[in-house]
Amino acid sequence: MDSTVLKKIISRKSTRNATTDLDRMGQAARSASRVMALADSSAKNQALTCIAAEIDAHRAEIIAANRIDMDAGEAKGLDSALLDRLLLTQARVDAMIEGLQQVAALPDPVGEVSELKYRPSGIQLGRMRVPLGVVGIIYESRPNVTVDAASLCLKSGNAAILRGGSEALNSNSAIAACIRRGLAAAGLPETAVQVIETANRAAVGALLTMDKYVDVLVPRGGRGLIERVSREARMPVIKHLDGICHVYIDDKADLEKAHQIALNAKTHRYGVCNAMETLLVAEGVAKDVLPRLAEDYRTAGVELRGCARTRVIIPGSLAATEQDWHTEYLAPVLSIRIVADMDAAMDHIASYSSGHTEAIVTEDYSRARRFLAAVDSSSVMVNASTRFADGFEYGLGAEIGISTDKIHARGPVGLEGLTSQKWVVFGDGQIRE
Repeated sequence: MDSTVLKKIISRKSTRNATTDLDRMGQAARSASRVMALADSSAKNQALTCIAAEIDAHRAEIIAANRIDMDAGEAKGLDSALLDRLLLTQARVDAMIEGLQQVAALPDPVGEVSELKYRPSGIQLGRMRVPLGVVGIIYESRPNVTVDAASLCLKSGNAAILRGGSEALNSNSAIAACIRRGLAAAGLPETAVQVIETANRAAVGALLTMDKYVDVLVPRGGRGLIERVSREARMPVIKHLDGICHVYIDDKADLEKAHQIALNAKTHRYGVCNAMETLLVAEGVAKDVLPRLAEDYRTAGVELRGCARTRVIIPGSLAATEQDWHTEYLAPVLSIRIVADMDAAMDHIASYSSGHTEAIVTEDYSRARRFLAAVDSSSVMVNASTRFADGFEYGLGAEIGISTDKIHARGPVGLEGLTSQKWVVFGDGQIRE
C-alpha cells in the first residue's frame, strides 16, 4: 500500500479514537458538573485541601515524572525559555500547594444573589451567580497550570477537561493522579477534573468540536494556539491574543514616578503579557526623561527601537518600523515614540493596542480621568506599572487567564469570571394578568 494512503488511514483512525475517548470524558464531565454545581463551599474547600496534601505526599513522583519530560524536551532541542516553563522544582511544587490553599481561602461566588428588588406585580427579582458548567482548558508547557486551572474550576463549581502540552505529558499525568485522589477523599466525583493524557494531536481538534459537553474553552499559550482555538471552537472562548501594552508619560507627569514605572513595566519580567512593549512620551518632557531611561534600559540589556525624534535624543537606538508598533516582543526589546500630547498618545493606542493594558503617568487629574474613559482596554491605569494587570494583584487569587473580549469576562479572569448569572424570581402565588 502506498505510504501516503497508509498515513491518511492511520490519521483518520487516530482522530476517531481521540473523538471516542473525549466523548466519554465529555459525558463524565457533564455528569460531574451537575454534582459540582450543588457542592457546598466546605466540600469544595476540602477537595482543594486534599489535593494539596496529595501533591505534597507525592512530590517525589511528580518531580521524577517532570524529569522525564525535561530529558525528552532537551533531546528534542526545546529552547531554554520553554524548558524553564516546563521545569518543576521543589519550590514550584510548594507554590502549587500554596496556590491551592489560597483558592480554598477565597470567598465562594456560587449561589450569591444580588440586585434583589420587588416588581409592581409583587414578585421579588434577583440574579444568582452560577457555574458555567464544563470548562475546557488548552495550554502549553507549564504543568503548574494544571493545578491552577483545576483549583479555580473546582472552587467555582465547574467540571474541567484539561489538555496540556505534549511536552508536559508525564508531569501532568502525575499531577492528575493527585487531583483524582484528592477529589475522591473529599467525596466529590473524580471526573470533576479530567486531564487528557495523550500526546495525540487529534485530541485538540476533537475537543474544539465538543460543544455538546463543553460550555466554554480557555486557551493559554502562543498566538498560533489561540488563533486556532478562536477559529475552530464551536463554543465560546475566553482569550487574549497579544499583550501589546503601552505606558504614556504625560508632560504633567512626576518624572521620578515616570522613570520608575516605565523601567518596571518593561524590565520586571520580559516574557509576560502585561509587560510594556511601547513607551509613548510627550514631546515636552522627552529630553528630560528619555536619556536617563535609555541608560537604565541598556544596563538591563534592553534593545531600544525608536521613532526619528527618539533616535535624536537616544543615539544608537534602532529605527522603529511600522511592524514594531504591532509587535508583542516578550523579550528585552522596547519601542519608543515621542508624541505631541495625550490625544496623540491615545490615537496611537487606539491604532496599535491589543486591548490588554495601558497606563498614563500624569499629575493632572482631569487628563487621568479622560484617559481612563477614552482608552478601550481591559485594564487602564494611572501612575502604576502595567505589571499590576494580574489576577493575584487584583485580589482574585489565581487566574485562569486574561480576556480582552468585551462580553462576559474582561481582564484577569478569576473565580467570578468562571461563573455566570441567572435570573431568580420569588413569588407568593402571583399570576400574570
